[in-house]
Amino acid sequence: MKLNLQEVPRVKTISKEVFIKHYFKPQRPVVIERCIEDWPAFSKWNLEYIKAVAGNKIVPLYDDRPVNYKDGFNQPHASMKMSDYVDLLKKEPTKFRIFLWNILKEVPQLQDDFKYPDFGLRLMKNLPMLFFGGRDSYTFMHYDIDLANIFHFHFEGEKQCILFDQKQNNHLYKVPHSLITREDIDFANPDFKKWPALKNAKGYVANLKHGEVLYMPEGWWHYMRYITPGFSMSLRALARKPKNLTQAVYNVFFMRYFDNVMRSVKGQNWIDWKNEQAIVRTHKKNNIT
Repeated sequence: MKLNLQEVPRVKTISKEVFIKHYFKPQRPVVIERCIEDWPAFSKWNLEYIKAVAGNKIVPLYDDRPVNYKDGFNQPHASMKMSDYVDLLKKEPTKFRIFLWNILKEVPQLQDDFKYPDFGLRLMKNLPMLFFGGRDSYTFMHYDIDLANIFHFHFEGEKQCILFDQKQNNHLYKVPHSLITREDIDFANPDFKKWPALKNAKGYVANLKHGEVLYMPEGWWHYMRYITPGFSMSLRALARKPKNLTQAVYNVFFMRYFDNVMRSVKGQNWIDWKNEQAIVRTHKKNNIT
């Protein structure tokens, strides 16, 4: 048995009027296949190019180890020179990923290689972020702290994206006071005996190739697995729905600080309690005994 997923709709190109009417307003995901062929990045951006322009940069690395109470919010697990990291990606599978790597701050010249598309939304031009991963590396199922509208541009190789909207929260084993589901769920091949509520979740899947862009609506859950080594760039626009804006403010200014305080006070017991509550609450809402 597999997750109940449908393919994300695909278009070759799209006007901002069509995007707003058919995808943004109804909050539906879409893959745009030929959105960036006029960008220099379309022909230039690959791992070797990144190595050439940013090889001496020390980059923060993250893997798929479970959250530990000693870890700070988004605290990296390791670091190395970008040149060494690219060599590692090309040599062998690795769990190490880079995420939320700010182009403007780290390698300003890269901003000359792309444009800010006009989708009819105001994109945050100070936050173009890069994400890198090796073959079979993945992110935990999560949603972004600001519940933004996200445009995810992929470069080199192939990447699988599994998406759920916030209406699926009751089925996903969401960890309370956090932005993630249980970290021991393999969304690529879930164990339904262990996680039976996942049978009730309805989502989407998209496999992105070089130059394609995925629109993820406000606050949508996403799980990313790198089929091959590669990297992506996200551009974002603020959430528009009042409920999502309110939740974003709560997450940024209260939730993450509350969670850090509880980690310092209760230690690993806080993490363990949250993980247990993810099961208890999910099974209660799905009438699973």
